[in-house]
Amino acid sequence: MLNRAFFIGLLCVLSNFIGFSQNEKDSTNVDLKNTPIIANETLVKREIDPLRPSKAAFYSAVLPGLGQAYNKKYWKVPIVWAAIGTGIYFYVSNDQQFDRYRDAYKRRLAGFTDDEFYGQGQTPLISNDGLIRAQQQFRRNKEVALLVTIGLYALNIIDANVDAHLLQFNVDENLSFRPHYQYNPMEHSSDLGLTFNFKF
Repeated sequence: MLNRAFFIGLLCVLSNFIGFSQNEKDSTNVDLKNTPIIANETLVKREIDPLRPSKAAFYSAVLPGLGQAYNKKYWKVPIVWAAIGTGIYFYVSNDQQFDRYRDAYKRRLAGFTDDEFYGQGQTPLISNDGLIRAQQQFRRNKEVALLVTIGLYALNIIDANVDAHLLQFNVDENLSFRPHYQYNPMEHSSDLGLTFNFKF
């Protein structure tokens, strides 16, 4: 019995010596006295304005491109103006052509033969059916141009809103997802993994 107690005591003493010797030889232990510590005063935090996306969307709704200027994306302003301006140009152009053919058709129904599509002879250059088909085509083109313009206007508002959201995206050190390497002293092995840090 005495030999068993002596053996267990000797085993405990030797395991402590082995543990201390391994801790001294461990190269992954870091002395906190020698490592620099980042003070919280050195971290610069930007204020998040929760109304910024709403303001950008409102400005783009009032004047297309103004929300992009509010987000300081000045290069997008000419693109927005060109896109919406092109849609408006095609709408106005098709509307004018529609009016020309409609006025000529109305004059023919009233019995006149002096419209621009009638020509000089007895036979008209464009028949009444041709005037009706032209009106239908230009009306359809006009409606498509209007829908495209409204779509581009809505896209302008959505772009300003999403861009304002992304400008406030949190990418500082308080929110991070990074790999880590850690020495496990219990198993005398290395651990690899991913850490997700979120500090308030």
